[in-house]
Amino acid sequence: MRVLIAEDDFIARRLIKDILAPYGECDIVVDGEEAVKAFQLAQDEKKPYDLVCLDIMMPNVNGQDALRRIRSFEKEKGIEGSREAKVIMITVLDDPKTVVEALHKGGATAYIVKPINKGKLLDELRSLKLIA
Repeated sequence: MRVLIAEDDFIARRLIKDILAPYGECDIVVDGEEAVKAFQLAQDEKKPYDLVCLDIMMPNVNGQDALRRIRSFEKEKGIEGSREAKVIMITVLDDPKTVVEALHKGGATAYIVKPINKGKLLDELRSLKLIA
């Protein structure tokens, strides 16, 4: 599994990587702009990410905007449905408006509220059939 982690907080970034590293190769970026560029580069190199973990509140381009740009890029390339990357929004924001925007308007696959819990993250990966 190839994973892209987009998180501006060092501790959260390290925790997510420590949890996911046993399951695949993890690349890390610190803002939404870098996330979009890394995602596009991986697609162009024919080494797409299976999973993208996006924080919502990041500098330059926030997670919601990065998600929209990623989904738009996939659509332009004809990548749809089950072929789309799984995107988990990982954030401190748990208000209904933000959740709806991420899942229904943005096309996120899942939504996890911080603090990051290893069991919860791995359960989500199992439900997305990314790990056994």
